[in-house]
This record gives sequence, C-alpha cells and structure tokens, in this order.
Amino acid sequence: MSDKASKKREKDARVARITQGMRSVMIYLFGISGIINVLALTGAFYMMQIYDRALLSGSVPTLVLISIFALGLFAFQGGLDVIRSQILHRVGARFDDQVAPDVHHMTIEMPRYGFSIGEALERGRMVDTLRNFLSGPALVALLDLPWMPIFVVFVFFLHPYLGALTIGGAVVLTLLTIMTEVLTRKANRDVSRAAAVRSSVAEANARNADVIRAMGFSGNAIKLFREANEDHLRLQAGSSDITRTIGAISKILRMMLQSAVLGLGAYLTIMGDMTAGSIIAASVASARALAPIDATIANWKNIIMAKNAFAKVRETIAALPPEASHMEMPDPTESFSADAITVVAPATGKVILADVSLRLEAGQALGLIGPSGGGKSSLMRAMAGVWPVLRGHVRLDRADLSQWNEAAISRSFGYLPQDYTLFDTTVARNIARLGDPDPQKVIAAAKAAGVHEMIVAMPDGYETQLGANGTNLSGGQRQRIALACALYGDPFLVLLDEPNSNLDADGERAVSDAIASVRARGGIVIVVAHRPSALEQVDLIGIVQDGGLVRMGPKSEMMKVKSAPVAPARQGPEGPRIVERAAS
Repeated sequence: MSDKASKKREKDARVARITQGMRSVMIYLFGISGIINVLALTGAFYMMQIYDRALLSGSVPTLVLISIFALGLFAFQGGLDVIRSQILHRVGARFDDQVAPDVHHMTIEMPRYGFSIGEALERGRMVDTLRNFLSGPALVALLDLPWMPIFVVFVFFLHPYLGALTIGGAVVLTLLTIMTEVLTRKANRDVSRAAAVRSSVAEANARNADVIRAMGFSGNAIKLFREANEDHLRLQAGSSDITRTIGAISKILRMMLQSAVLGLGAYLTIMGDMTAGSIIAASVASARALAPIDATIANWKNIIMAKNAFAKVRETIAALPPEASHMEMPDPTESFSADAITVVAPATGKVILADVSLRLEAGQALGLIGPSGGGKSSLMRAMAGVWPVLRGHVRLDRADLSQWNEAAISRSFGYLPQDYTLFDTTVARNIARLGDPDPQKVIAAAKAAGVHEMIVAMPDGYETQLGANGTNLSGGQRQRIALACALYGDPFLVLLDEPNSNLDADGERAVSDAIASVRARGGIVIVVAHRPSALEQVDLIGIVQDGGLVRMGPKSEMMKVKSAPVAPARQGPEGPRIVERAAS
C-alpha cells in the first residue's frame, strides 16, 4: 500500500471516530421516539372515548376505567421521554469527551500555521455547539419528524377529508422549512465569520489590557470592539429575522389549520359522517402531526449551527497531523544542526529565512545577534520545530526532528520564547511542563534559573497557585520561572529568545550561569540577545540579517569584525563560511 493511501486511510479512520458508536444509539433513540409518538395518540383516543362512549352511556365506571387507562399510558410516555432526554444528554457528553481533546490538539497546532488564536479557539466552541445540539430540543424535533405519518394516518382513519387537510398543512410547513434553509444559508455563514472577528478583537483587547489602560486608548479599543460587535449583531439580526418571521407564519398557519380541522369536522358531523368525539380527536392528532415541523422551524438556527459546526469539526479532525510511528531513539548527546533551511511566515507564505545552515557540537553555545526584523526569532521557531521548514532539515545527532517522538523531544529540548504565558496551576507544575513534578528536577531547574530563593519565599513555596497568566508576579519573575521550565530535566538543546529582556542584574547573572551550566554538562545553547550580558558564556556568535545567517564564527573574532559590512554567507556542508566584503 502506498504511503498516500495509508495516510488517507488514517485520516478516514480519525474522521470516523467522531461518530463512533453513535449509530446504534441513534437507532435505539429512533425506536424510543416511535413508541413515544404512538403513545402521543393517547389524548386523541381518550377524547374519542369520553365523547362517544362515556358521555353517551352516562356510565361513571366507564369514565373512571378509561381515565385510569389513559393515565397509565401518559405516565409510560413520560417515562420514555425522560429516558430519551437522559440518553441524549449522555450522548452529548460522550461526544464532547471523545472529540474535544483532538479538536483542542488542533487548536494548539493552528497558530503554528498562521491562524489567529481566536480562529483556533472557535474550533473548541464548535464542539460545545454540537454537544448542546445533541442534548437539546432540536434533535428531539428531528427524531419525532419521521413519525409524523402516524398522526396523518390516524386523521385519515377518522375521515379522508381531514387527512387531506392535514397533509396540505404539512406540505405548506415543509415548504416554509425549505425556504428558511435557502434564505438563511449565506446569512449563517456570514454570522460565523463575524463572530470569529469579534472574538479576535475581544481577545486582543484582553491581552493588551495593561497597555490600553496605561496609554489611555480604551475608548478606541472599545470602539473597535463595538464596530465588530455591531457587524455581528446586524448579520445575526438579519438571520434571526428570517427565522422568526417564518416561525411566526408557521405558528399562525398551524393554529389556522387546527381551527379548520375543527370546522370541517363539525360540518362532517352535522352531515352525519363523523361523531362528536372524532372532531376533538382529529384536532388533537392534526396538531400533533404538525408539531415536529413547527419545532424544526423554531430550532432551525440551532440545526444549521450544528450542521456547520459538524463540518468544521470533521475538517479539524481530518487536518490533524498523522500519528507517526517512531523508533525509540537514544537521547541526543553529540550535535545539533540546521541544514539549508528555508522558512515562510505561516500567515502570509512570505519567505522570511532562506538557506540558513549552522552546526553546533556538544558543549557549544551560539549567540544570535542582528537588527530587529532580521529573522532571529523566526529562526529560533524553526529550530525549535514550532514553525515547519519549507526546505532543508533540522537535525539532532544527524537525525531529522521528524524522527524523534514527543517524549524524546520533551527530554531533549528547552525553549524560552519572547512571549511566554505561565499556566494557571502551581509553580512546580509550571516548571515541570504540566507533568507530575519530580521534586529533585524541579528544584535543580529553579536553582539553575536563579529563582529557587524567590519561590521558597512565596506563601506556599513550589505549591503556590500562580493564577491566570501568573499576573501576580512581575515580568522578571515570570521570565525566570519560564527559564526554569526550559531547563527542567537538563535538556540537551536549550533555545533562549531574549531571556534577559525583563531581568535585573541578578537575573542576567542567572541566565549567564545557566548557559555555562548547560555547556559544562555537554549540552548546546542557542540564545538570541540584544543585550551583551546574555552573551558572556557563549563561544560562537552569528549575525542574522535580512533573512539569512550572514556571518558566524568564534566570539573573539566576531567581536573584532562585527562592525564591518557583511555579505550573505556561502553555504557549505559545515555551515556558512565567513565572507568579508572588500573595503572599497
């Protein structure tokens, strides 16, 4: 079997897991719904027996017996309805439990490929929409809809004219349902897009709350949100107006039909073709026949939202990266390299790094410097495996990163980006990368980051709850805890992107000591820095400029020539060679 066919089968299997086990449950619910709908004829039969038997005979025992029998059937119907609702609730919860982790996995992956965080989080909300649909009244209406002919046949049994009138009403209401779908299809897509935009604006405002407050542009931020919100409300109002208008029309038509059934039944009774009890029974049965259509129209918005959400969830699950089977590799101990890698910006597809090569051996540390916007952080993301490379390879011990499983990556990589958000859990679990903390490793990492004394001074020490984003800590404290996370478990490769941007003198010494300790144990460090203090313990310097590694060499030599004009480096098997541009 070809690799392409194998991947397609794996993709199909992932998509199939979305509804795994639900078919048998839905068949069971469909059967229960049939029994419930048959029992819903109890009221019609009861009215017939009351008017045509009990009243005509004047027998109280007959009335009591009929009432007890009807009461038992109503109780049985109510019990089945409770069972159906409880099953639907559990089906929704099971669906959420089965699908939500995979969707959240993709939520984590999506920002790597240029999607906004708001768009990524929207996929998680799609699961909520489907769970609410599965346990809500919209699905109940759809389960009842196929059983509508039971009531139509019953009305036909009472009199063909009444059956024809009921069918005519059902056809009109069905046409209204189709009209609702046609008229709201585009509107609902626009509403979804507007909701995503509004969510992105709200998220950006929340993330930049300090800046907005400090620089006094909350009015402009609120205006931006108001514009997005007004656009969303306008589109939502348009869609809701259509649904509610058609829903109101269907309600009036159903009331008119019920009255028409009563009027026609009265006429047929006068003509001697029906009994008085049949009039009431026909009215009850015709109303019950049209109730599922009416409920479907009333819940049409939820049905369409669920339909769109299911399509998005299928698309999301199908897009999950395949679960590659990795041979267990020994932890790296020798080298790290980037071989002629080209990187594009995920959001735009623009090339931001071209043919960058470097190679580091165990015990070396490389400092990357250069102008802002030159590509340093992008190179770090590519080397960390955050951004996929368009061409070339990133290797540990000469093996491409794709050959290492996540457990090996977790043991071998430490990464501190410019913007690191702490998790809403304890200090220890933050340092232990959300795993079960190994006390010795946690304390060793904290000491290596120079943050142990600060942590033990907290009220609960390493068990201190940091809260959302660790906002009760200073920027420097958060950065040093993040540094401890990068150093947890003594990873072979440590990537630090401006690790001293929020640190004081003690913090900068801690960073330098951490780099020295990684080198001393045979690890590799790559650090991006604009401040020289972070480069004290590196032995190599690389200059990143205009999307390329234009020069790289020993720190002692690079410091002598760093002010000289540079030309793009020629790539070779051992990385870029220094190319001096002759002075004119």
